[in-house]
Formats: sequence, C-alpha cells, structure tokens
Amino acid sequence: MTDSLLDDFRDRGLLHQSTDANELRGWLSSPGRRVYAGFDPTADSLHVGHLVALVLLRRVAAAGHEPVALLGGATGMIGDPSGRSEERNLLSPEELAANVAAVERQIRSVLATAGSTVHVVNNADWMRGVGYLEFLRDVGKHVPLSQMLGKDSVKSRLERDGGLSYTEFSYMLLQAWDFVHLSDALDCRVQIGGSDQWGNITAGIELGRRLRSRDLHGITCPLLTKSDGTKMGKTASGAVWLDPKRTSPYRFFQYWMNLDDHDAGVCLRRLTELPMEEITALDQNRGENAAARHTQQRLAEELTRLVHGDDGLTSAKQATAVFFGGDVEGLAEATLIEIFAEVPSHAFALSAVDNDGLPLVEALQATGLAASRSQARRTIEQGGAYVNNRRIQDAAYCLTKNDLAGRQVVVLRSGKKSYALARFTG
Repeated sequence: MTDSLLDDFRDRGLLHQSTDANELRGWLSSPGRRVYAGFDPTADSLHVGHLVALVLLRRVAAAGHEPVALLGGATGMIGDPSGRSEERNLLSPEELAANVAAVERQIRSVLATAGSTVHVVNNADWMRGVGYLEFLRDVGKHVPLSQMLGKDSVKSRLERDGGLSYTEFSYMLLQAWDFVHLSDALDCRVQIGGSDQWGNITAGIELGRRLRSRDLHGITCPLLTKSDGTKMGKTASGAVWLDPKRTSPYRFFQYWMNLDDHDAGVCLRRLTELPMEEITALDQNRGENAAARHTQQRLAEELTRLVHGDDGLTSAKQATAVFFGGDVEGLAEATLIEIFAEVPSHAFALSAVDNDGLPLVEALQATGLAASRSQARRTIEQGGAYVNNRRIQDAAYCLTKNDLAGRQVVVLRSGKKSYALARFTG
C-alpha cells in the first residue's frame, strides 16, 4: 500500500502541489518512511483548520509510513507570516510553553490510533542555545536573498501597507533548517502542509540540496475553505477549536451538521477515513435525499469521534437529541445553556422553587411559551407542555428543586419545537 499514498491524496482532494511525483513515489515505495508536518503553538489549542494536516499524518501512517509532528516551540516565538495579512502578537516564553504542552496532547490524542509509530518533536530542542551569528553562518549564508524575496508568502506581505518585519522574514530560514535537521536526525525527507506553506517547504528543499546534497520532497494540500471562499472552521462566535473547553463536543458536532451539501461532501473525502465506496454512496444519497443530511451526520460522527473520542460523540449526540425531545437527565448545566443559547429565557429567584414551588402556568407565561396563564393552562391540559422534555398534564403542577436540570436551569417546551429556559438564581 506504500506506493499508493500520492494516489490516495489525489483521490480524496488532498493534493495541491508536490515536488517531482516520480521521485516521491520512488522514495515512498519502501515502508517506514518518515513524513512530517509542522504545528506552531500560537494558541493553547489547535482548530478545525489544523485537521487537514492531522488527517494527512494519519493517512501517512495508514500507508505504512511513520508520521512526524513537529511542534514549533522555537518558530512559535516568531510566527509564520504565510497566509496572514498582519504580524502575529509575540508570545511570552511561559505562554508558549503552555501552548506547546496543550497542543502536543491534542496531536498525540488524534494520532494515537493511527496504526504506526508516531514521532512528536519540538524544534526548540535543536534551536535552543544556537547563537545568532552561528545561525547566520551555518544557515543564512546558504539561502540567497533573491530566493526568499521570490516566495509568494513574502511578496504578498511586502505589497501590503503593513509590510513584513525582519523577524517574520526570518521565519522561512528557521523552517528550512527544521527540514534539514529532521532529515539528519530521522531521515525524514518529506514535508507536508497547506498550500500556503509551499514557499517554506521549497526553501527547506533547496537548503537540503545546498547543505547536504540531499533530495528532499514536499506535498501541499488545499486549504480548508468553504464553497464561498471563506475559511472553514470560522463561526460568528469565533474559531471552532479542538479543545472541548473552547468548543464543546456538542458545538463541534453541530458545526459539521450545519455545513451545506457541497462543503460536507468535500470534507467527507478530505477529513474522514471512510472508504471511497461509502463516500460515493453518500454522494448519491445526498443527490436523491438532501433533506435527510446523511452526509453531514456521518461527517459529524466521524470527526467528533476522532477529536473527542467515543464519550465525546455520545455526549454530543445526546445533547443534539434534546432538541428533538431526548432525555435531559445527565447533561451538564453548561451544555444545556449552550444547547438553548438562542431560545427565550426568563430569570426567577431560586427561592421560587422552594416549598410548594413555582406554578408551571406562570413559568410558561413568563418565558413567552404562552401568552397568558389561561393559554398556558390549556396547553398543559391538552398535553402540549413539557418540563425537561417530560410531558406534564397537570395544570396545577409546580416546579420545585427536583425539576432543576443542574443547579439553576429548567428546560420548558410547548408543542414539538418551542423551547425556553427558566433560570433560577440567587
């Protein structure tokens, strides 16, 4: 299977550019080759945009090779200018160290079931203690300025008003040296990355040729974008993160569920490990019965399991089911608030559920689920009122502390789809 890696990338829409395909195939024809992708720890979590690189490394492992994930403990001190219109804010050493530790945990988790030896390395380990003059003499001397200025990532920034600082300009040298170092230390001769990394990758290839007379190779994949050209993984509330503390498994699951048909089909190919036969069948089903959203469902399940594990997927599906009358019991209060963030809510004093409690008819009216108490009473008597998705048909029913889902929330519903939250504080 080792000689099919490029074909696999191409079949799944993961191949944007590569160095000479015949030479690449020759190098990859033997099992156990090392292939690396870099991750700069600019935050304490990776986001959806990093999923492509992680999936590429998993596919490297599936083809019989060994994935290498490089953490930018050194390059993260500068920040990659590629694909950016302005300079990054510099991180303190303490912030960077915390980010490196968090991102490493995520990478190891996603690659844990890749089925091959996984290498996770940090470029701070070989850059720490290297002097400025030493680096200029050993590396900078071998990289022509014309070569660096000719890279698209540099030219595009130089043409903007903000320009490009010397600090960011130097990033290319550091990444080029990473490639050469990994070829020395691990015999790693293939680097993969997003299409915006082509300039940095080829700089490393050229440095390897000048310093070591060694053939290095590069593969880039298309950036993860929607059909309208915007970056995948961006929402109105910000990025979709892989850390459940930043983006809950429920929100993560819902992001994929809400993709349009075209984008869902693309992501199914690029980001999952489903066999192509199943993907083709889902393509056909989408054309015949788009409303069923089977593609989105399968995509959400596969990626949530990959990032958050079986427990995360179970909680995400349970939370999703709540909106369709599923059981509220066992869900964390924070999850309930997140699920129902867009529905009407009303705040009551916590003391309202003491003793005899708060009449349900009053709660339905206060939250807007009924225009009046008499309407609320009719709704209850006709079987259309629910407390935590449990039908209540007693018009005299009162909410007590036993109804709290968590410490301060009760989920109210009128009919099949009209929800509201009763919040109890104090």
